[in-house]
Amino acid sequence: MSRTEQDFLGQREIADDIYYGVQTIRGKENFHITGIPMNQEPYFVKALGYVKKAAAMANRDLGAIDARVADAIILGCDRVIAGEMMDQFVTDFIQGGAGTSTNMNANEVIANLALESLGFGKGDYQHVSPNDHVNYGQSTNDTYPTAFRLALVLRLESYMTALRQLQEAFFAKGREFDRVLKMGRTHLQDAVPMSLGAEFRGWGTTLGEEVDRISEARALLREINLGATAIGTSVTAAVGYPKLAVRHLSALTGVDFILAGDLVEATSDTGAYVQLSGVLKRTASKLTKICNDIRLLASGPRAGFNEINLPQLQPGSSIMPGKVNPVIPEVVNQTSFLVIGLDTTVTLAASAGQLQLNVMEPVISFALFFSIHTMERAVNSLRENCVVGITANEEHTRNMVLNSLGIVTVLKPLLGYKQCAEIAREGYKSGKSLHQIVVVERKLLTQEKWDEMFSFERLINPDLIG
Repeated sequence: MSRTEQDFLGQREIADDIYYGVQTIRGKENFHITGIPMNQEPYFVKALGYVKKAAAMANRDLGAIDARVADAIILGCDRVIAGEMMDQFVTDFIQGGAGTSTNMNANEVIANLALESLGFGKGDYQHVSPNDHVNYGQSTNDTYPTAFRLALVLRLESYMTALRQLQEAFFAKGREFDRVLKMGRTHLQDAVPMSLGAEFRGWGTTLGEEVDRISEARALLREINLGATAIGTSVTAAVGYPKLAVRHLSALTGVDFILAGDLVEATSDTGAYVQLSGVLKRTASKLTKICNDIRLLASGPRAGFNEINLPQLQPGSSIMPGKVNPVIPEVVNQTSFLVIGLDTTVTLAASAGQLQLNVMEPVISFALFFSIHTMERAVNSLRENCVVGITANEEHTRNMVLNSLGIVTVLKPLLGYKQCAEIAREGYKSGKSLHQIVVVERKLLTQEKWDEMFSFERLINPDLIG
């Protein structure tokens, strides 16, 4: 069974079990770019349902469209929001037309759902039209970005949760390793002692800062241009529609949306996306540094740092038996590099706006959602498959501290900088330990004083290292 639908370009035969229509089919045929349809981001599809529902409610309240038609549209939107029609959203993420194919995909699906609820057949658009009713008082240029922003707000919540969970995993290891003595390093050279727990705790703290920055960037997404229609002049919208539609959308979603004060500016502005992308890049940069640190601390095991052990997940070589690689930190690094690259995509797309519209928003949506999706998975993998299973080589790390000449810094308050530098130089030249030079040969400290100065508490207390 099929039906015939027509637009001003001609007619198309459409299978009768399909809820989208002729304009969606043209978009589907024209854009084979990523191979990723919109239904792969459920929050975007649901957000479109919310936006169309808010619009229908506002138009019904204002008498702009018949209440019976509006109520049928609202029922169709509810089914989209519930996720029932996910497979009907088939347009590619990246498309020409600033998202028009996706907007019409939503309009056609909702119109046909409304027609069914009223007892009409699919495509019987004289009763409920995708353009004249579902899209009444709207344009792709205000509905697409509004849905995009709502979907980002919803999607970011799970990403922030993943970061908080990773932060807590680092904090838990910080508590577990709080009394594990190790050597701190700067310039990849021995510096001064610290606890392994402090190192893990620092990684947790820096990720907590990222959650705060994401929250700040997410707040910028609450300003929307719903009701701006084509360029920000609200052409074809009923009087009072923008504020009422935004009020309905806020009530439906629980997100406190704000109608932009200058709708012309807001319709072409993509600054909030640039801000969010920059924060995602910042987090990716920090995760790269953390994973590089983890890989260094686990290096070896016998010919490297060997301070920590990572969970052994898979054989690491097709030629070297027994080799195990730090595959999870490596894949998080690669994901971070991808996100950093996609930030450049967002920056270029945002700068490509012309006059009253930025037509590059589809690629911005692809870049941001792909960044959030992949990074969230990477963060969860880092926590589940790596961090929670890390163990410490406590005896080895302590021996490295006591064999290091870097700990001479601890003696600086007692012996002075000049004498400590001379002792360190002798150690480097002779290969003697600090204990051999200070206690045994020069007798600058008694054994009792040495033990006091190099106790765990003294070694990690910065007040004695200044």
